[in-house]
Amino acid sequence: MYSRRRAWPPAAGERHLSNTLVGLLNLITLVASVPIIGAGLWLQAHAGSSPCGSVLQAPLLAIGFVTLLVSLAGFLGSCYHVPSALWLYLAALLLLVLALLGITVFGLAVTAGGGGTQVPGRPYREFRLSDYSPWLQRHVQAERYWRPALACVLGARACDRVAAWTPLDYLSHDLTPIQSGCCKPPTSCTYGQQEAQQQEPDCYRWSNSPGVLCYGCDSCKAGVLEQLRRHWHNITILNVVLLLLLIAVYSCACCAFRNAATAMPASKIFHLHPRWYLSLSRWWHGRS
Repeated sequence: MYSRRRAWPPAAGERHLSNTLVGLLNLITLVASVPIIGAGLWLQAHAGSSPCGSVLQAPLLAIGFVTLLVSLAGFLGSCYHVPSALWLYLAALLLLVLALLGITVFGLAVTAGGGGTQVPGRPYREFRLSDYSPWLQRHVQAERYWRPALACVLGARACDRVAAWTPLDYLSHDLTPIQSGCCKPPTSCTYGQQEAQQQEPDCYRWSNSPGVLCYGCDSCKAGVLEQLRRHWHNITILNVVLLLLLIAVYSCACCAFRNAATAMPASKIFHLHPRWYLSLSRWWHGRS
């Protein structure tokens, strides 16, 4: 009597659903990473014409290349039953899940607060810098961070849309956070009165000059932070959905790794030999 050793690779009928599912998902992300990298390279080529493009350039390239490499490892490991590639894929995917979870929690912590205060009798809100987290306040007050942010505000030409408004327009039209903070003085400011009274510091920073307006006001910085807070809350929803998807893919990849590892001898788990390579090797040795 003798024990018959299971042949490697497994037959086509023994391929598990988890391997096929992981391979399909990683093929989709592999293809999706190409336009992400292309968008990053396009922003790099046109960085001079877009003041805000350089802000997105590095994250897009990083996300694109990491997605490409991780998806390639997952696709090869699941479709060709390569346990070592799946092991690297699982490790990278776990780091991605932890990093995305950390970024989401950190973003929610630093963007807490804000929201603005409704101006009585007006459809818009006004924003104060002190309502936001100290971490955001320190960054927006630093010149090296505020200068590119202000370049984005000027490049968006948000104030051009309200330059011709009359006082009646401010009573009936809403304003974006940037328009409310950067394009007009605070509503509490009073000008042209004989008696002297204490006013907010932003009232003295305001100028009718189109190149000045209230770009140097704390309310302008608060408007930029409010716009950032709203965008981050939208991104948080996407992050939660992506986290759930990554956890589901990670579970399927664990099953695929177990299937590939149990079907291969322990001494060959970290040999990067796909199925087509082994078939070609057997055919070549059979000829000789």
